[in-house]
Amino acid sequence: MSVLIGTTPTRTFDDARRWVAEGTALLTGGVDGLSVADFDADSLLPGWTRKHLVGHVAANADALGNLLSWAETGVEKRMYASPEQRNADIEAAATRPAEELRAWYLRGLGELEAAMNRLSPEQWDHEVITAQLVTRKASDVPWMRAREVFVHAVDLGVGITFADLPDDFLLALAGEIRAKRGLTDDDLRGVTGPLPEVAAWLAGRPHGLVDAPELGPWL
Repeated sequence: MSVLIGTTPTRTFDDARRWVAEGTALLTGGVDGLSVADFDADSLLPGWTRKHLVGHVAANADALGNLLSWAETGVEKRMYASPEQRNADIEAAATRPAEELRAWYLRGLGELEAAMNRLSPEQWDHEVITAQLVTRKASDVPWMRAREVFVHAVDLGVGITFADLPDDFLLALAGEIRAKRGLTDDDLRGVTGPLPEVAAWLAGRPHGLVDAPELGPWL
């Protein structure tokens, strides 16, 4: 595993745009299959129903759209007013009617895609500030969205697993999480298994690896 999962980026801008489309299709298929009652059931994220999850992904599209607006216009527009407001909005989303959440989710993904299609190469190069107060180029936004839609498609709890995600995405995801967690080759020694299981473990999700150390949640 230490040979397979490096910390060097293994993705391009075109990869990220492709993954956004693929991940959005996967998650949308899951959301489309939910009945009104299904929205109130638990997701795979502790303490979150599917309403929390769908509301979070919808709000994330709006928030990333703010960053793209910033890159397009040059007028600063942060993802969220504050971490507290972000959390309050997720809790509020969990009380909204299921069909209202579904419509918000679909509207958000359409608007985000349109915003991505409008940006010029020069605008993609503009710097923005993420919710974690990290300065990044706008060209990182598609990767940020790809992580959200793919990982939360699994978290939705409708039978989608990490094995359903593209291998090239999983490699990029695992490499980024490894770097952010500061895991060394020694930390990973003895942690072996299929790529989807390794990625799930790194992301703090349920996995089938034997004797892998416990990691906290991510994303």
